[in-house]
Order: sequence, then structure tokens, then C-alpha cells
Amino acid sequence: MSAAPLARVADRDEDFARLGVQRGQVEPWEDGMRTTGGPGSYEWWYFDSHLEDGSSLVVTFYTKWLLNPKAREAPMVQINLDRPGQPSRQLFVHATPEEFSASKDRCDVRIKDSYFRGDLHTYQIQVVADGLTVEAELVGQVPSWRQATGVTYFGAHDEHTFAWLPSVPQGRVRVTITEPGSSPKTLTGIGYHDHNWGDVAMSKLLNHWYWGRAQAGPYSVIAAYLYAEKAYGRAELPQIVLARDGQIVADEASKVRLVLEDVFTDAHSQKPVANRVIYDYTRDAHVRYRVIFQRSQTLLDQRFADTVTGIKHALAVLAHVDGAYLRFSGTVTVEKYQDGARVEQASDPGIWELMYLGHVE
Repeated sequence: MSAAPLARVADRDEDFARLGVQRGQVEPWEDGMRTTGGPGSYEWWYFDSHLEDGSSLVVTFYTKWLLNPKAREAPMVQINLDRPGQPSRQLFVHATPEEFSASKDRCDVRIKDSYFRGDLHTYQIQVVADGLTVEAELVGQVPSWRQATGVTYFGAHDEHTFAWLPSVPQGRVRVTITEPGSSPKTLTGIGYHDHNWGDVAMSKLLNHWYWGRAQAGPYSVIAAYLYAEKAYGRAELPQIVLARDGQIVADEASKVRLVLEDVFTDAHSQKPVANRVIYDYTRDAHVRYRVIFQRSQTLLDQRFADTVTGIKHALAVLAHVDGAYLRFSGTVTVEKYQDGARVEQASDPGIWELMYLGHVE
């Protein structure tokens, strides 16, 4: 008898029954709060966008800092704004548990004067931080999707959970940015929203991952490749959804092969970074897709030990905290092959990330 897998996608009939979700159907409550917010859990709602003038905007609402789920609620909003010809801006809004609320029936999250709300199709996001006000509307173009139940279990007896719900795999975005001393600037573009949660520090489950999403011509794509920690057999956990004109054409993780090309060691984080990240998807004997993320710029390069100061920084160094988060921009290309011949190719700007929670092996 073979041993039980140490990390697995929850895709069995009993998993759907236990979690109360339906195959192939996402409901609004799934984007509501899925944890208690208490010790051991974490949760976040994420939005990113690539705008018409080349700007990129990323907004994340957290119940607490994901690296410290043992703590009580410590709500926080993080904003990353990159505009052509201007320095990158990273801002935070910190709040008390009393300044946070989240519905269990739908996405309706409030942190101080900021909010993130929607119904799996249309979302409104507002953030006020250090004089900057960001207002965004996201309208879905590709239906909500999840891989099986959206949950990955870790442990021989499903002891721990990591979950991911792409509520809006791709949508139209309208963003208004108001900065001190400037008139409001309204931009349009393409955006994305997902929702993540879990019940134990991610660093205990996952070593690192690549994740990215983009539009390329008629295609939209979300692609990820996760590597479990040693305790979970270093399992490789691919995830992908590829849509053409709003219709999903590829979403079976077992058919994905990851190729990393032109790999170098990043000078700041000391992590290996691939200039080209390729998801090679063989749909059947005749059709194959390649999704290519070609890096042109590093938008964010952050070592976890540097996110705290004073004694906490010293303790992080002594504890060999080695994690890092990098976000990239560049060109994303989708290629379609029919019987070995390339029959389609489309490229557009995109955003993707490399998260290192553990040590480089």
C-alpha cells in the first residue's frame, strides 16, 4: 500500500462535502471571511492592476501579517504604486481589531477608512494612506475559478490548509489616484483579484513559489508553481487557468511543466531568480500552450528580516529569517501549438512574483 501524500489538492467528493462547495461553481460567500481571525489563522484579499499609462497598482487587505498567524488580529492594508518616471511607493495602513470588519456572506472588508467589497463580478476598493487616496472599480471579464475546492491540504491526515480563490481572474479596471497637491488622475486598465487563507504559518508548509497573472491579446492567464517544504516531501504543486475570449481552455494542473531559464542570484535577496518563467501545458495529443513570463524590471525586492526594525530585526537575523518577496514586471506571451506548429502568439505587459519563505535548497 502506498503512503498517503504529504501535500494534495482537495479534489475528492468528500472534500467538497466537508468544505461545502460545489464542483465548477463559485458562490459569493466563498469570497467572504473564511477564518476566525484568531491565533493560527491568516487571510488576505488581493488586487493588482496594470494601467494604460504603464502604472501598476497592488492593494492587499490582511487580517494579520501572514508570517505571524499565531498573533491576534492585526489588520493591515498594503499599497504598492509604481508610476512611470516616479519612485516606487509602498504604503501601509495599520489598524486595531476594533477598526476591522469582514462579512462571511460576501467580500465586504473594512480597515479604518479603507474598504474592499464585491460580489465575484464587480468590486469597489478604496484606500486612504498618508494623504494618498486610491479608488478602484474592477469588473470581471473571466468568471471566478478555483482548482477543485480551492484548498490544498498538508500532512498525511490533512492537518493543515492553504487556500486560494481567484475571484476575478481578469477584469476591466478604473482607478482614480489622488495625491497631495495634485488633481485626481483616472486611469483604466486590466486587473485581478484573489483571496487566500490558511491555518498555520505558510513558511511551515511552503518553501517558495512563482505566481503571475496577465492578459495577452485574447488570452488571460493565472499561473503558479508552489514548492512544499521538506517536511511535506518537497511536493510540487502547479496551478493554472488559461482563458481565451473569456472561455477557459486550460486548467488541469497535471498537464503543466515549469521551465526556468536565464537564472541569476539576486544581489539584494540572494535568491535565484529566473528571467524567463515558462509554463508548458500539453492539453492533448494535438494542442499545446506555452505561457512565457519575460522579466524586464524588478518592482519590489524585500527581505522579510528588513520589514521589522530595532530588536525585532536583530532577533530575525539571529533566527536566520531568510524569506524574501520579489515582484516583477515585463512581457507575458501566450503561444498555442497545433500538431507541433505554432498557430497563435500574443504578448502584453504583466506582473508576477517570486515568494521565498524558506531557505534556498
